[in-house]
Amino acid sequence: MKKIIILFGLITLNSANSFTQQEPLTINPPSRIQPVSSRKIQMAILFDASGSMDGLLSQAKSKIWTIVNELSSLRFQGQTPTIELAIYEYGKDEISSSENYVRQLTPLTKDLDLISTKLFGITTNGGSEFCGAVIGKSISELSWSTSPTDLRMIYIAGNEIFNQGSIDYREVCKTAADRQIYVNTIYCGPHDQGIREFWFDGAQIGHGDYFNIDANKQVIQIDTPFDDRINTFNNALNKTYYGYGSAGRENKMMQGSVDSQNLSFSKTNAVERSIVKSKSAYTNASWDLIDGDKDGKIKIGELKEEDLPEEFKGKTVEEKTELLDSIKIERDSIQLEIGKLAIERQAYIDAEIKKRATTGDVDDFGTSISQSIFKKAELIGMKKEEVIK
Repeated sequence: MKKIIILFGLITLNSANSFTQQEPLTINPPSRIQPVSSRKIQMAILFDASGSMDGLLSQAKSKIWTIVNELSSLRFQGQTPTIELAIYEYGKDEISSSENYVRQLTPLTKDLDLISTKLFGITTNGGSEFCGAVIGKSISELSWSTSPTDLRMIYIAGNEIFNQGSIDYREVCKTAADRQIYVNTIYCGPHDQGIREFWFDGAQIGHGDYFNIDANKQVIQIDTPFDDRINTFNNALNKTYYGYGSAGRENKMMQGSVDSQNLSFSKTNAVERSIVKSKSAYTNASWDLIDGDKDGKIKIGELKEEDLPEEFKGKTVEEKTELLDSIKIERDSIQLEIGKLAIERQAYIDAEIKKRATTGDVDDFGTSISQSIFKKAELIGMKKEEVIK
């Protein structure tokens, strides 16, 4: 059976001993200062879907919202950068050989519901795993920022030899480094074997970090006394979303579907997702009236009647505006309550992890990957801050 990999899962069960740091990439200061509000964190995640990778996919699903929460804790001068994620799968026979068995599942997007939907929808079968090809495609296809003040990261995970295929991983990793895109590799197997199979070399050339993980390790999830209240607030939060235009109804339904999907996977997943939804990283300006108005994407008085949700139809512009403002206030209040509970929840989890550390029963998520992200972020002036939004 083909060996398999995963990236999101990788971003979950790493160990401090498997974290190999590289020399920091020197970044020249920008000649023109970028507005704080436009700072970005861009991350492409490359999944090998070539074999029976159900265990790794399970890890990925269990940590997707934790990862976003980690990213959303980064600040630049007190402001939250925009977070954009992309997903690729590679190594499946059903993908054309002319594409080197590589397929983009999402471009770089702020649509976190789409990211979750695509992740949960990944299936596996046999194939050839060409790491150089998938890294190369992610570099050439995605709309990467060119600003030296933005954080750009690629994560690729697997356990097949890194130098397969006709595209030289050394060339694409060097191209990434030249564009200040960090290539981080995660080998699902013994640390030294990953070095022998060029995963360490890929990270070194790409100015990223090399990790190895135990692909069969059980992800630790800690239930807390705050979980049920957070999920109850999430139900109330959903009622403040009002879809507009042709995409409104469909995306509103997807929001609920992603909630249900994560809850059915685990309560912890649902809670982490609810916390993300209380933050500015979760935005739906393309279909939600409140986010669309906040981002300046739409003006309530200019939308056609047929593009409005039922609650807004037949009203004057003043009435529509008044209703919109009241919903904004309600949403802000709910998000604030979730944020407060999230702080108490994290304190409970931190205390529990400290207890378990004495027995060795610890999930090291946040040790290696977080070190990787936060260390690179500091090079461009982004720092982790313990704030609600």
